[in-house]
Amino acid sequence: MTLHQIEQIKIIDGLEHSINQNAVTSTTVAPVEDFVHDNRICLTVVHFPRPDLTNSIINDIIAPLQQIEPSFHYYDTTSLHITVKNIRTIEFPPLFTDQDVIKAQAVLSSTIPGHQKFNVFFNRLLLFPHSISLVGTTDPELDPLVIDLDNALKTAGLPDNKTYVNNSHFFCNMTLARFGKAPSESFKEKIVSLSKHINLDPYCVDDVSLITANAVLTTQKVINTWKLQ
Repeated sequence: MTLHQIEQIKIIDGLEHSINQNAVTSTTVAPVEDFVHDNRICLTVVHFPRPDLTNSIINDIIAPLQQIEPSFHYYDTTSLHITVKNIRTIEFPPLFTDQDVIKAQAVLSSTIPGHQKFNVFFNRLLLFPHSISLVGTTDPELDPLVIDLDNALKTAGLPDNKTYVNNSHFFCNMTLARFGKAPSESFKEKIVSLSKHINLDPYCVDDVSLITANAVLTTQKVINTWKLQ
């Protein structure tokens, strides 16, 4: 494990402690009764994982959880995504205009070239009050990508409106499920058990996409996709 990953683990540990203390300060998505038809929309930069990763996540993690809490909303192969950089958080009406989307696309077109692809090492499940996330450490190339995008968006007059746990070191997050009611004790126990036995291969993030979407991506529009070197 690299020194960079050790720093990321400290941040993840701190986030998990905040969750357990009900003291999360980063921006989260408020639950709704019907996530599928949620009309709140965000503008964000994501990576859509390849089937080798999504199939493993669905078979090894989501399916066992779904057996315990079938009423929760679980992401599928078309909606699973790794969040790379938020631009505008979920809201209705949207907190961005068509012109903002054009600005964001120009920012990514000028900023992404030259940035390197990076590996993700998924190693833990985090249970938030209304969602479950699969998180992982990464190669150091993620940090300059996020920071450069952040600075370029600010320069373009489109600063990220999300509050983060940390603004200098970042890690990868993939939401697996969302729910409005409190999960059962057996569900919580299953998450702890699954989290201890995550055995996913390192995964390479080699492109990013600018999208508009609701929280569970049942409504999504891919604006453009850029390759990382």
